[in-house]
Amino acid sequence: MSLGRRHIAIIGPPTAGHINPLIALGTPLAATGHRITFVHMAEVEPLVPASGVGFAPLNHTADRQGALAAHYRALAQPSGPVGLPRMIRSTAAMTDLLLKALPATLLKLGVDAVIADSVEPAGALVAQHLRLPFVTAVTGLPLHREPMVPPPFLGWAYRPDAVGRNRNHGGYAVSDLLMRPITRLVSDYARRWDLDPHRRDRWSERLQIAQCPAALDFPRTGLPTSFRYGSRWRSPEPSDNLPQDNDRPLVFCSLGSLQGARRSLFAALTAACAAVGARAVVAHGGGLRDDEAASLPGNPLVRAFWSQTQILPRCSAAILHCGFNTVLDALAAGVPIVAVPLAFEQPATAARLRRIGAACVLSPAEIRRGALEPALKRVLSDPGYREAARVLASDMALAGGATEAAAAVEAALYGEGATPARVA
Repeated sequence: MSLGRRHIAIIGPPTAGHINPLIALGTPLAATGHRITFVHMAEVEPLVPASGVGFAPLNHTADRQGALAAHYRALAQPSGPVGLPRMIRSTAAMTDLLLKALPATLLKLGVDAVIADSVEPAGALVAQHLRLPFVTAVTGLPLHREPMVPPPFLGWAYRPDAVGRNRNHGGYAVSDLLMRPITRLVSDYARRWDLDPHRRDRWSERLQIAQCPAALDFPRTGLPTSFRYGSRWRSPEPSDNLPQDNDRPLVFCSLGSLQGARRSLFAALTAACAAVGARAVVAHGGGLRDDEAASLPGNPLVRAFWSQTQILPRCSAAILHCGFNTVLDALAAGVPIVAVPLAFEQPATAARLRRIGAACVLSPAEIRRGALEPALKRVLSDPGYREAARVLASDMALAGGATEAAAAVEAALYGEGATPARVA
C-alpha cells in the first residue's frame, strides 16, 4: 500500500468524552489532505461532530440496533458490586465487537494507518494484526504503570515512599483482577493472530500523544521515549447567546453526558451556588427532563449543553465531576474547581487537581452532609485556587493543542524514517 494514500482510521470508545478530542485531533490532519475516518458501530455516527473527519460503520452482524444505548446504561451505573462488573462486561463486549469487525472493515476502506485511543485495545491490536503503522492517542490521563503512581482509576494522592509504593502495588493487583474479562479477550485474539498474548499494553512505539498537560500529571520517571504530553484537543465551537448576570458570579456545573440524569445532585449544586450568592450555569447533557431542569433551586441557567470554551471564561468557578475534557476547558480558562468525582478516572483526575492546588475535592457523601457550600466559598474567596488554574492555563496555551499534536502524528506515521504500511 502506497504512503501517498494516507487514509487514517481513528479507533476509540463510543462516548463523547473520547470522540470529541479524537475528532479535534483528526481535523487538522484532514485539513492537510489526509483522509481521516472514525470507525465504529453504526449508532455512533450521530456523535461524530461535523468536520473534515468522516465516519464508517462496522457493517458486521454483531453491530445491532440498541447496543449503544445498552452500553450507555452500563456506563451510567459503573460502581458497586453489581454496576462495576456489569460495566466491565459491557466494555469487554464492545472491544469484542471491534476485534471481530475491524479487520475486514479497515481492509475494505483501504486504511493505511491507525490512531488508536489508549483505553480501547482493539485499535492497536487490529493495527498490529494488519501490520499497519499506528499511534496512540491519550485522550485522558496517561495509563502507564509506575510504582510511585497510583492506578489511574483511584483518587489516591501521590506518595513516593514505601507506604505509597506498597499501596499502589495492591491497587494494581485489584485492578488487574477486575479487568480480567478484557485482558483475557485481548490475549485470546492476540494468540489467534500470532501476536504476543502476554503484553500488558499495546501502545505505540512510534508515538503516544496526550492532551494531558505535563504539569497536571503526577511526577513520572518511566514514560517511554515515544510519549509526549500536550494540551487539550478542542474543535472550535459556534458562537453562543451567553448570559449576562453582572450582579452575581457564575458557577459552571456539569456532571458530563453519562451522569447528567442525577437531578438530586444537580439540585445540591444549584442550591449551594445560590447560598453563596452565585448563579449556577448547568449543563446536564440531555439527562434531565424539562420539568426536572425547571425545578432546580436557585434560579440556575440550565441547558443540555453550553459552548464550554465560551461560557467558562465568564465563570468565577466550576463544580465538575472531573470528566477530563471539561476539566481541561476549565483550566484553560483559569477557572478554579470544586471537584465531585463519580467514576472511571475522575477520582484520579481530582487527586491531581488537588495536588496542584486548582481544586477542592468532595465526595457525593460529603455533599449530602453539607460540605459543598463551604467548599465553594473557599474556592471563590481564596485566590490560590484561581492562581493555580491560571498557571495551568499558561502552560496549556504554549503547548499547541490539536494542531501541534496532529503534526506529531503525521511525522510519526509518514515522516522521514517512518515504516510503510504492510497489510497481512
